[in-house]
Amino acid sequence: MEIPALPDLSLDEKLSLLSGAGFWETVSLPPHGIRSLVLADGPHGVRRPAGDGGGTGLGDSVPATCFPAECATACSWDRSLLSELGTAVAQEARAQGVDILLGPGLNIKRTPLCGRNFEYFSEDPLLAGELGAAWTAAVQAEGVGASPKHFAANNQEADRMRVDAVVDQRTLHEIYLRAFETVVRTAGPWTVMAAYNKVNGLHAAENPWLLGTVLRDTWGYEGVVVSDWGAVTDRAAALTAGLDLEMPSSGGLGTQELAAGLDAGTVTEDQINQSVERILALVRRASVQPGTSAGAGGEAADYAAHHELARRAAAASMVLLQNDGGILPLSPAGTLAVIGELARTPRYQGSGSSRVNPVQLVTPLDALQEQVPGLLFEPGYALSPESPWAGEDLVETAAAAAAAADTAVVFLGLPDAAESEGFDRTTLDLPDSQLELLTAVTEANPRTVVVLSNGGVVTTGWAAAVPAVLEAWLPGEAGGSALADVLLGREEPGGRLAETVPLRLSDTPAYGNYPGEGGTVRYGERLLVGYRWYDTRGMEVAYPFGHGYSYTTFEYSDLEIRAVGAGADQYVQAALTLTNTGGRSGSEVVQLYSGAPGEDDGGPQRPLRPRRELRGFEKVRLEPGEARRVEFQLDVRALSRYEPTTGSWVADAGEYRLEVGASSRDIRLAGVAALDGTVPPPALGIGSSLEEWLADPEAAAALVAAMTGSGAGSGGTGSGAAAGGGNPDSAEVPDPDAGAAPDTAQLAASLALVGSMPLNRLARFPGSPVTPALLKQLEEDLRARHGR
Repeated sequence: MEIPALPDLSLDEKLSLLSGAGFWETVSLPPHGIRSLVLADGPHGVRRPAGDGGGTGLGDSVPATCFPAECATACSWDRSLLSELGTAVAQEARAQGVDILLGPGLNIKRTPLCGRNFEYFSEDPLLAGELGAAWTAAVQAEGVGASPKHFAANNQEADRMRVDAVVDQRTLHEIYLRAFETVVRTAGPWTVMAAYNKVNGLHAAENPWLLGTVLRDTWGYEGVVVSDWGAVTDRAAALTAGLDLEMPSSGGLGTQELAAGLDAGTVTEDQINQSVERILALVRRASVQPGTSAGAGGEAADYAAHHELARRAAAASMVLLQNDGGILPLSPAGTLAVIGELARTPRYQGSGSSRVNPVQLVTPLDALQEQVPGLLFEPGYALSPESPWAGEDLVETAAAAAAAADTAVVFLGLPDAAESEGFDRTTLDLPDSQLELLTAVTEANPRTVVVLSNGGVVTTGWAAAVPAVLEAWLPGEAGGSALADVLLGREEPGGRLAETVPLRLSDTPAYGNYPGEGGTVRYGERLLVGYRWYDTRGMEVAYPFGHGYSYTTFEYSDLEIRAVGAGADQYVQAALTLTNTGGRSGSEVVQLYSGAPGEDDGGPQRPLRPRRELRGFEKVRLEPGEARRVEFQLDVRALSRYEPTTGSWVADAGEYRLEVGASSRDIRLAGVAALDGTVPPPALGIGSSLEEWLADPEAAAALVAAMTGSGAGSGGTGSGAAAGGGNPDSAEVPDPDAGAAPDTAQLAASLALVGSMPLNRLARFPGSPVTPALLKQLEEDLRARHGR
């Protein structure tokens, strides 16, 4: 049956479509051929509740491939890999009759304490946006909708339902909205999920600026805006703000509030019709794709192939933080002691709404035992007080096993209880029991490799005692096999850090502002999030953004940079040669950073610019001795900043520093590109400062002429263009007609003293060359200049 047009639906039917039918399905209207849509969590695997799907499904969902979490796949820096993952997840969604996957998670990692950081990509919006767009486009190419989340500024779990994120406009646009903008503009998601929290005073789900002005009016979004589950507090306000679908069902409360809004005139039928039209368009879109019967499922998914993809993705996402003496890869011929309960009971995914029921789980211990004869194992610690071996002296036996082996591999990390959706962490440290174990093992055997399993970064003050550290993150159901592959050298550790590892919690950007107080969290660090904070402030870190070693080496050479075109059409081309100088094949992530003109000069009038910002990246795989030219092209927008006074993106004129490297702290090549700039001159008035007048050549000439009486319209006193002296209350300006040459240093000091003063304030000082008559004349000149 053809889905009807709006006139065929009654008002009650229209209202019913704007709220969920249950926890995971939308309302169906069978007489009109409108079926339910099925939504399911899905950033790293499909989580469709088992049975009738009437509840949350937490802990009881249909088996699906558990791919590595976003905290891991972000470290692949590989758009094509994210596309493969998106295709696979969508195929499983279709097989399970799921229409919309709730992902990707695009929130920026503002603080490493956020309990849900495992579900987000990065501290950098370019990296998050590019990878999120690749995943979204691939999912939707398979006929399944995506739902980028959580829009916006949802950067902590602490008080997440109510907290008001107070963020200035530049920071919002340049950091917290930019990944969403990239995905919306380039991948066209079918839905966007509005967050729980407030943004500058209004709930995200009821924020007309966020959902209307930004998302729809500026970015041109035409899809459905859906609430996070339970994010709506006022359905009428949410609808007028631009939210189409409230999830889950509110038991009729949302419909009642919309009806009351119609009666009160706060909601119009046109607004209801717009949202219904968008939902009907979504149903039509989903219904022309394979697997169109909700709950029935489409063709079977190839879970075996997807398991192998999960294995490959995990290896490509692991980050080799250090490898002193080339201890990795290990030789399977030596005696190996595997120590740590996380090797036997792995932490391979995060906790909360994204928790997947894996089709096939391979533990690191099982995978290593298959490939290393005579492997020794000791748990070393218990993951919880309820463990059957909790309270036993596990450290001593673990140290003995380490002493008996050629090499010890110690598995450390965060247990489920340490990080999850719903709460934030309180520390960046590993559990004390694990640190105690590591100390004993390294004393027994200095040839110790540490493997980390965690969704958020941990401090690594202990790393100096071990030659190698491999960050595995939450590597999914095939993570055990991938770890064996990497440790034994069958695969390289292909990851590079998508977030900075700090030395200590007190060094982190949001420290002192997070988690806020009185229901408000102020983003006082502004643009300086992640590496932007550490690099701009010149702070030491444990491991920098973009860092990671390979099993081979690379050389960067022959950087060429040129600016092409002019004005707003200008763009920058950068190219370099990358050579694999090692003895085995491997991949490198070539990272391009920029620094803006004048960001080092400390000028108080210049907008804040971070020392270094990621502007491009390419993952390149090379055989030994192979060289390849790597190219980047940046348009003016890529180098621009957001200007709140005009609501536009502008590029400052001048030389931009371009740096190419293997991390934000490992810069191999650098050069400059000169841009014309797109910053319009400020609109001058009598409230503009003396500096602003003098910065405009035409205005400066008119001002000096008026002040000296050397041109038409002089209303001045015959004094010079700048007041002098040490105290503006008694300043007297030297007369340029008096014959004495002005002292250059004195004039510079005078301008420094009064340059920031508005002209109408200068006019109030005794002896000032700026008089009320002069102000009147200047206003007339300005009107004539602008044709008003």
